[in-house]
Parts: sequence; C-alpha cells; structure tokens
Amino acid sequence: MEIQEYKRLTSLYIDMVYRVALNGCKNKYDADDIVQETFLKLLRCRKQFESDEHARNWLIRVAINECNSMWNSSWRKKVILTDEQEDKPVFSTPEQSELYELVMQMSPKYRQVIYLYYFEGFSAREVASILKISETAVQTRLQRARNKLKEQLGGMI
Repeated sequence: MEIQEYKRLTSLYIDMVYRVALNGCKNKYDADDIVQETFLKLLRCRKQFESDEHARNWLIRVAINECNSMWNSSWRKKVILTDEQEDKPVFSTPEQSELYELVMQMSPKYRQVIYLYYFEGFSAREVASILKISETAVQTRLQRARNKLKEQLGGMI
C-alpha cells in the first residue's frame, strides 16, 4: 500500500475504527491497542480495495476480529483486571445513558449488530456483509436485542 493512500484511509476512518474498538472491548486502553493493530494490518495489507466503502468494511471487520481475539486470549480468560475503567460517553439525558448501559451489557453478538446499525448507520445488508452473517440473522439479532431492551426498560421504548 502506498503511503499517501494509507494516510488518506487512516485520516478518513480512524475515528470510526476507534468507536468500533471501544464498543468491542469497553475500555480506551484496549481500544487504542485494537486501533493500532488494525492500522498496522492495513499498512501491511497487499490488497487493493475496490472503493472507500470496501476499505471501510475491511477495517471494521479487522477491528471486530481483533476485539474477538483479545477476548478469546488465554491471558484474558485467566486474569481478572480490577482497576479496568470503563469509558462512557456523556449523554444529555439520563435515559440515553441508561440505554447505553443496557446495550453495553448485551452479549457481543447483539451489541455489535446494534452498534453498527444504530450508531454507525449501516443498513442490515451492510452489517451482514461486515459480520459475515446473513441479512436475516442481522434482522433477527436486531429484533431480539430490541425485545431485550424493551423488557429491561419495562416497555418504555
């Protein structure tokens, strides 16, 4: 990959990759590591991207894979981190903050779909492509996640 193209893609997508990583690992320190690994892989990548959308989807997929690898590492499974501080965005209302907390407590398969669909604005088809699952699976996960949120919020949404 040429340096100019790498710099362009980095400046274009670094914030989005960071948000995906923060969503996946729940703290800024691990998210920083995920972003670094993702962009190192981009730099080493010999692949020619068809478009910016193709590069964006590739970066999201790599970031999600890196998050999954982090959670599945034997070190993570054996160590309990006591001073790990979860970073939370600031919301204008307590209801938004509560909703965010509930989404972050969901299992990763629901949290990823909710995040990509609602927060990043991807369509169900795009989410399916990024996560390498069927569009029907995305819609099913979205519906189940919505139902869980409704149940937890007492039918307020």
